Amino acid sequence: MRGLMTKRFLAASAGLVLVLGVAACGDDDDDDGGGGGGEATLDLTIGDSIPLTGDLSDFGPPGQKAADMAIVEINKAIDQAGVDHTVNIVHEDNETNPQAAVQAARKLVDSDGASCLAGAWASADTIPTAQSVSIPGGVLQITPASTADEITDIDDDGLLNRTSPPDRFQGPTLAQVIGDDLGSAEGKVVNIGARNDPYGEGLAGTFSDAWEELGGTIGAEVLYEPEQPSYNSEAAEITSGNPDVIVIIDFPETFIKVAPALERTGNWDPTKAWGTDGLYSGDLAADIGASGEGFRGTFPGAPEGVEQAAAFDELWNESEPRDVERLAFDAQQFDAVMLCYLAAVAAGSTDGQEMADAVVDLSAPGGTEYTWEQLPEAIDALQNGDDIDYQGAAGSIDLNEDGDATGEVYDLYTFKGGSADVTGEAKVVLPE
Repeated sequence: MRGLMTKRFLAASAGLVLVLGVAACGDDDDDDGGGGGGEATLDLTIGDSIPLTGDLSDFGPPGQKAADMAIVEINKAIDQAGVDHTVNIVHEDNETNPQAAVQAARKLVDSDGASCLAGAWASADTIPTAQSVSIPGGVLQITPASTADEITDIDDDGLLNRTSPPDRFQGPTLAQVIGDDLGSAEGKVVNIGARNDPYGEGLAGTFSDAWEELGGTIGAEVLYEPEQPSYNSEAAEITSGNPDVIVIIDFPETFIKVAPALERTGNWDPTKAWGTDGLYSGDLAADIGASGEGFRGTFPGAPEGVEQAAAFDELWNESEPRDVERLAFDAQQFDAVMLCYLAAVAAGSTDGQEMADAVVDLSAPGGTEYTWEQLPEAIDALQNGDDIDYQGAAGSIDLNEDGDATGEVYDLYTFKGGSADVTGEAKVVLPE
């Protein structure tokens, strides 16, 4: 799925320059040994809030594998660097459910002693996890997959971060991709069907704004509840009016029910439909069959031709379990776990707030670049109090002062023959 020839564009390519409002150097003002760690002994537990069941269950096994791969690499690096660090990870199913996600996070923090959380995945799960657990508890939280723009403005004392880009990037990118596919957005009508949660509503908004700026028109915009027993009336509205394109913003377990309803309208043509990152799933493509043949979409990828991204792909193929295929956000999950550990090394502490104070500088431009393959060297640099710029499996990441990833690329996928194939790339369109 990842081996097809593509043409990637980095976020700052094609004349688009992203100015990051972040500090470019490490914090040297820590009075208690932070900003380097010295000879600190670290005993870090990372809690992994992962969707093994529920709407995002397709992404659970790849996410767990990526997290475990990161722990293996971290422990190898610890041995090579000769430091007195112990790192382990505990997985907990968040069920793609807000209440269950909060309960999972509380168990990970209160019972398992995690001071850094990787997850949750759905934005609707990550937000209450942050508000109920990580922020009041002073726990560093790094989500690999929650892209809702609402997350940016949460008052979190730097505790909530993400290795995936916010939807204010994906909306304009998808709009530009569709416009290019049609020859122009001018005068073209797009209908939108989206799940009624922070992810669906927010991304529908950023896409709509971008599409209208390109000269296009939004026809029907339908927000539907993920747990509905039937989607027939919503499907009729989504396909109404003979739109040029239909955009679907959803998760696999819901779209399995929505797709047949769209097919039953007689007005559904998947080759004229586009989706977003939450639908990039080979299992979904197989489950909906002809209802999805030719369906296309965007998801945060990893830069082609960048050594650490290619090395991650090789490591994936060599790692167990080998029957788990790569999906969206697996590289971002790997990087989230890596940043949990590196933040502890930088802070010289496993205190969540001290780690949070260090995490942005680890990934912001300005320090010496170290890839995940150079982890022992990165540990030595941080132990010496040096500033580093972590280069991850998903690329440069480049966290800004809000904890949002900004150094990303987007891949294009197509449902074909019961699988979701990577078929191209898209220039990241930065919002004004």
